[in-house]
Amino acid sequence: MKTRFYNARILPLDGGTPLFSGELTVDGSKIASMGETAVNAGPFDREVDCHGSLLMPGFKNAHTHSAMTFLRSLADDLPLQRWLTEQVFPKEAQLTPDDVYVLTKLGILEYLTSGITMMFDMYYARESIAQAAIDTGFRAALVGCANDFGGTAEQTMQEYERFSGYNPLITYRLGFHAEYTTSRPLLDDLSAMVHEIKQPFYTHLCETQAEVDSCLAHSGMRPVEYLDSLGLFDYGGGGYHLVHVSENEMDILKRQNMTVVTCPGSNTKLASGVAPIYEYLERGIPVAIGTDGPASNNCLDFFREMFLVTGLQKLRHGAEAVDATDVLTMACKNGAYACGFPDCDCLAPGKQADLILIDLGQPNMQPLNNIEKNVVYSGSKQNVTLTMIAGKILYERGEFFVGDDPERIYAEANRIIRRMK
Repeated sequence: MKTRFYNARILPLDGGTPLFSGELTVDGSKIASMGETAVNAGPFDREVDCHGSLLMPGFKNAHTHSAMTFLRSLADDLPLQRWLTEQVFPKEAQLTPDDVYVLTKLGILEYLTSGITMMFDMYYARESIAQAAIDTGFRAALVGCANDFGGTAEQTMQEYERFSGYNPLITYRLGFHAEYTTSRPLLDDLSAMVHEIKQPFYTHLCETQAEVDSCLAHSGMRPVEYLDSLGLFDYGGGGYHLVHVSENEMDILKRQNMTVVTCPGSNTKLASGVAPIYEYLERGIPVAIGTDGPASNNCLDFFREMFLVTGLQKLRHGAEAVDATDVLTMACKNGAYACGFPDCDCLAPGKQADLILIDLGQPNMQPLNNIEKNVVYSGSKQNVTLTMIAGKILYERGEFFVGDDPERIYAEANRIIRRMK
């Protein structure tokens, strides 16, 4: 399918091209041309008059548990450890792979309304997650979540082999749940696997002070130090949250070329703390953004996450800390690289056509003094009028094009949670 977007303000976020007015064309799954006038001639299957709206790369949700939509507003107002043991783990034990498929679809619908075009999803039943993404046309990076309650290094390796080249919309990253749920023998097995296939590695890391204290008590080291001493980060990777870290741990993150994935909404709601994003940026450590799961956030709204990333740092370091342009880099480029989809990082000919259209003709986006800052500081889900992934429009002005009826998905999600009560 060939699509032409014209009368658009285009923000490539390619590290060099400034915001400009012009056209962008899509041929198949990729961007064919971009400029003040179209280079790729028609005819086109669809021509979209953007009426001065903003065309930009889609946001990359670099940490989530999409199927946890079933726990939205059910497991609230508890600190992390009680939240997990009293609410989350008992309910999750009742999930089936079919449940995960439906609940992941529900999460995807919400992502599309927020301009999210990619998810880095850690959850059970990865086959179901992959199928939900493929069936809806969504892009997904799956990550292993082995721990003492289930999963082995051998199974993680099998998944890596299975999902590598599985589908253009799917990739797989090595990982495990967290240091506090995983014993030393399993960590040693996972480290051996990392060194065998020489791939980056991802995990929940330093989310709470209790996690840090526990790791110090049993190992004499902080979580980043402990896992690094086992060789798990020898080929890079990243950590989700990284709220409570020491100077030495930051040095390790930098040395091992790791990405920090911050989840400020979840960290705020669970009272886990505020990640030192300003310090990471000062050290040149790349930061990406995630929503975390809808049980702990509870809203999969990337505009809220972007505002919190910068707003919380301003409270600590002053109004100049963490500029909006830095936040957009985190939301688009850095998220794409963390997920393993470098061809989705920006708008440019030859890149994947994962893009969104932002309506600037609404009160919260006027006047147009600085469009990039408007997106981060005053932007809202209400401004997202179109979401395209791999050249296919999946959401446009309140309507979904995902091969399924949203009302059926909603009904199924409610049926699943009623079964558990």
